[in-house]
Amino acid sequence: MPHPLSPIRRRHLLQLLAGASGAAVLHACTPSSDSSSESTPASGAAMSMTMGSISWVGQVPIYIAQDKGFYEEEGLDFELRIFGAGGEYMSAFLSNQLDGVSPVSSEAIIMKSQGKDFKIVLVQDSSLGGDGILAKNSIASIADFKGKKVAVDTGGVSYFFLLQVLKEAGLSKDDITAVNTDPAAAAAAFQSNNVDIAVTYAPYLSEAAEAVPDGRVIYDSSQMPTAITDLYLFDTGYIESNPEAVQAFVNATMKGLQYLQDNPEEGIAIGAAALEMEPEDLASDLEGFQLPDKETNLQMLAQPDSDLYLATTLQELADFLLAEEQIETKLEDMDLLLDPQFIEAAT
Repeated sequence: MPHPLSPIRRRHLLQLLAGASGAAVLHACTPSSDSSSESTPASGAAMSMTMGSISWVGQVPIYIAQDKGFYEEEGLDFELRIFGAGGEYMSAFLSNQLDGVSPVSSEAIIMKSQGKDFKIVLVQDSSLGGDGILAKNSIASIADFKGKKVAVDTGGVSYFFLLQVLKEAGLSKDDITAVNTDPAAAAAAFQSNNVDIAVTYAPYLSEAAEAVPDGRVIYDSSQMPTAITDLYLFDTGYIESNPEAVQAFVNATMKGLQYLQDNPEEGIAIGAAALEMEPEDLASDLEGFQLPDKETNLQMLAQPDSDLYLATTLQELADFLLAEEQIETKLEDMDLLLDPQFIEAAT
């Protein structure tokens, strides 16, 4: 059984209400700390930075960098503040209590729609099979979802993923009956034959597919690259005042990623200890996600001609969320949210 700090904690509780997403976010729980760190250090002092997130497997490079002292080597006093849900760190960031956050792409769009000025400096991970849709064998294709009940967390990115998949097949949310169910319960409902279709993610996705003889994964996120992407972003004012600190963060985090690639067994052990997971469970979960290296980050942040260019998918997501009435403001010029200078200069 997965530990409670495994991926079940990552893609819950966007706390959106149609026509009231701002209120939902701005009145989310506040962090335990009173305010963010002082952005500009005194002469001779270490640079400081606070980042908000939740426990998540995509942050293994950060956990390694902390364990190995890579942030200290870069002269950065880095504090990762762990929250209970995405809405909590979003609230703290919107109220300027954090220098940066590590949100999923849809959360970034929501914060932008609320007027937050930020820049994305690094891509943490992309779901490449870690998220998916389970269906009984009697359902031959996505088109057959019409008129069916679907177990899905309607307050999280699983729902947005489902709606994008439906759109590809010429369907919409009005063509299904969405049964609001958290990802673990959705997989359980599928296994117990309470629903024929369920949206979930690792580790529940493969577990449920293997447990149901007449069911399978009919669609997963490897078929829609960059649809579900986790990011590292910072307040624009903080970046302008502390470019050296942001560079130090990117350098150290990429060192953590390199260490994981060079020393996978030890790197997994460090990440598993931080997440309170078994190493084999973490290794399995990471198989469904890509942790982008420098070259891939550059494609996503700095190369408009690349199929991976993040501004393209962010614009599609923003338009999608507007059409679904999850945000109220039309957003444009997503390329202005990308700041590749730090990954370009990463050592």
